[in-house]
Amino acid sequence: MQISLFSEPGWEIGDVEDWCVQSGYRWVVGVDEAGRGPLAGPVQAAAVLLDLHQLDDQWLKSLNDSKKLSETAREDAFQAIVENACAFKLVAKDAALIDQINILQASLEALADCASAISAEHDVDFLAVDGNQRVEWVGKQRALVKGDGRSLAIAAASILAKVTRDRMMKESHEKWPEYRFDSNKGYGSKVHLQAIETYGPCEIHRLSFAGVKEHSHRLRDLKCEK
Repeated sequence: MQISLFSEPGWEIGDVEDWCVQSGYRWVVGVDEAGRGPLAGPVQAAAVLLDLHQLDDQWLKSLNDSKKLSETAREDAFQAIVENACAFKLVAKDAALIDQINILQASLEALADCASAISAEHDVDFLAVDGNQRVEWVGKQRALVKGDGRSLAIAAASILAKVTRDRMMKESHEKWPEYRFDSNKGYGSKVHLQAIETYGPCEIHRLSFAGVKEHSHRLRDLKCEK
């Protein structure tokens, strides 16, 4: 259950970590995901472990909600996180699983997998989850609405998830350039929707999503096209 402190307005990036220090925690994991809304591609989750005894480290100054950073700033922050975070994990759930169990459950499963992978190898005092849903995880946790703008650990996870997924979608563009995954990242842009209507969906499309399921009977076979 969320406590009132985390629901109050006016929080700034890093305030969650300050609260954690006051609460006697040291090892804090933040988890976030990217790609709930697109019509194609995986949902990508990330977890980042921070040592709260090192909150003065300069690299933490570059962290913020990934949506508030330019692509260049996200790439720079991504590199800083990979080089400096105590630990990080990335877990993706593909379109087939999303269609099978739905996007919410796939997202929560990916977040839980990330958190569990870190806690299996490192001490963790507290888990901060972006959003309003707790994940399946043994330990103290809080779900934080707009947590990527309140917690450095969640912000770091949001950057890893966003950059990783964007890179994957750019690779998918090389296989299926007609959908323009390089620019829309799988979201339902006009060009993307027109391509689905013209060519049918490909193997990374979410066949349970409106805009795709109407054309699911024309699923393309990559092996036959190569």
